[in-house]
Amino acid sequence: MTIREFGAPSGMELVDLPAPKPESDQVVIRTDAMGIGGVDAVIRRGTLGGGYPSGMVLGSEVAGTIVEVGADVDRNHIGQRVWAFTGTSGGYAELAVARFGDVVVLPNGISSVDAVALGSAATVAHFALAHAHARRGDRVLVRGAAGSIGIAAVELATQLGAAAVAVTTSSSDRGRRLQQFGATHILDRAGDGDASAPTEFDVIVDIAGGPAVPDFIDRLAPNGRMVLVGAVSGFPPADFGMRLMQSFQKSRSVATFSLASIDPTERDAARLASFEAAVRGELHPVIDAVMPLAEAATAHQRMDDGDVFGRIVLRP
Repeated sequence: MTIREFGAPSGMELVDLPAPKPESDQVVIRTDAMGIGGVDAVIRRGTLGGGYPSGMVLGSEVAGTIVEVGADVDRNHIGQRVWAFTGTSGGYAELAVARFGDVVVLPNGISSVDAVALGSAATVAHFALAHAHARRGDRVLVRGAAGSIGIAAVELATQLGAAAVAVTTSSSDRGRRLQQFGATHILDRAGDGDASAPTEFDVIVDIAGGPAVPDFIDRLAPNGRMVLVGAVSGFPPADFGMRLMQSFQKSRSVATFSLASIDPTERDAARLASFEAAVRGELHPVIDAVMPLAEAATAHQRMDDGDVFGRIVLRP
């Protein structure tokens, strides 16, 4: 599935391409499942700027079986079931290429569909909470909680022993579903709607971004920490840091977080731990829908419409 024209989902096009060949440190994976993430939608809309060529294959997260390896990769890995990060492109395909260093062997008991619902999302949520120094007793807000990263952040914050786990979401139905994963207070997108919710938070995990970021900085408690892990609603205003300066004496802080900043060994250990937790029933992948690769544009339209809870997964 390629991008013929950046912008609307209708600019996506299913094409036939030659089978990829791995470079020396790469593997080729026959995909069984492909995860659709927020970053895919942002790239497809063209809002990340230049650097992405028309004709590119979307997708960054796949699960399947290694069918070919590069010269520097042990051939004994052929036939292994794996999860893989393909970079910012190349995942929406029957055959995907990934660096062997970006591959994790899947434990028995987890399906490919569940693996792509958790592989990136739960790992980002885990390290985002660590980046915010979240701890037992904190009041946590997950902004934009209905996606796979948000659901994982809610569940992990609950397991950490947070005193409160508030969420922002677009509907009461989604709020009720988030309560199943530990949400204690359901707020609308503006952060309102529950008079019993904390007025200030020690930790905010922000997946949405966009123009409302400064308003949520105002919700931070003294020494509160906001971590921005996404920008599905766009970039914050250029002057959003003024809100920090205007409340200087509260010692609030705002940080960004990307998995690219994590040591690969530590990152992959956390990713494998999330898969194993899912097998034990301690972490729950949430699948909104499983759709054929040919319907990727329809899946992206649903994301643009805000009509997804959890993750949409594509299959070849």
